[in-house]
Amino acid sequence: MRVVSGIQPTGGLHLGNLLGAILRWVRMQEEAECLFFLADLHALTVDVDPLQLRANVREMAAALIASGIDPARSTLFAQSAVPAHAELAWILQCTARMGWLNRMTQFKDKSGKNRESSSVGLFTYPVLQAADVLVYRATHVPVGEDQKQHIELARDIALKFNNDFDTELFVAPEPFIGGGTAARVMSLRDGSAKMSKSDPSEQSRIALTDSDDAIAQKVRKAKTDPEPLPDDPALLDGRPEAKNLVGILAALSDESVEAVLARFAGQGFGAFKPVLAEAMIATVAPIRTRLEQLRQDEAAIDAILAAGAERAAGLAAPTLAGAYRAVGLRA
Repeated sequence: MRVVSGIQPTGGLHLGNLLGAILRWVRMQEEAECLFFLADLHALTVDVDPLQLRANVREMAAALIASGIDPARSTLFAQSAVPAHAELAWILQCTARMGWLNRMTQFKDKSGKNRESSSVGLFTYPVLQAADVLVYRATHVPVGEDQKQHIELARDIALKFNNDFDTELFVAPEPFIGGGTAARVMSLRDGSAKMSKSDPSEQSRIALTDSDDAIAQKVRKAKTDPEPLPDDPALLDGRPEAKNLVGILAALSDESVEAVLARFAGQGFGAFKPVLAEAMIATVAPIRTRLEQLRQDEAAIDAILAAGAERAAGLAAPTLAGAYRAVGLRA
């Protein structure tokens, strides 16, 4: 089983990133051959600061390593360092159909009312995502609810290419269901909105660089409601902030929501929040310390990424060559 996944190097990683994707990646290393990349080509679909983008690639790599991604077990690299991604993306753009891309809901969400002024890359990036996966003949891709469409697109492209050119070159990837359950972490100020670094309020998120005191303070100020915690998860429906905090503690302590509620049923958030803060600090503090150490040696991070890119390029080369041959660009 070969798993491929990428993350945009946006900087400012927070608890939502950690529980929603990164710790799941860490667990995947025990179950499959894993390739993880910093999706810096995807970052170009919106306006970028070139110097900031390069710094963000290093920062993200350091954060992933600090969180438990092991370069000795997994291949960690920057997407742009393996040209096969972009080369295959062009070939696959000639396979993908406009109707398929028109159905992609994320373009509609991200472009909003500015569709005509959005970059072409924002429209076609799902094809690059397909190339990211297909170039490594990945068997599985970990995805959240908002990315299932993109896996379906990758499968459609793979099957159409194979059929068009009478080949079995591409593997139609499956969603990866191992690695534990990813937690959907919401804002500490609004339980109906995802935790995000774009939120103007620092109080809405727990950054992986936050001090222990900052974490405790943010948890104390997290929005709640006056009702005690119930003993039944169904009774959290309609209480988004309570549901979010209970879900976070369940993810941090590797418990079910039912088990968390069994501990706190009938109690208020005055009893719950200190336990939640302690669990957050226990998770974030060692990552923060390791990240601070890694930041001191940019050359070491660059060397890890270079070695990962070399391994990834070796895996991608036969597939790209096969695609060129299939379409008649090579003998």
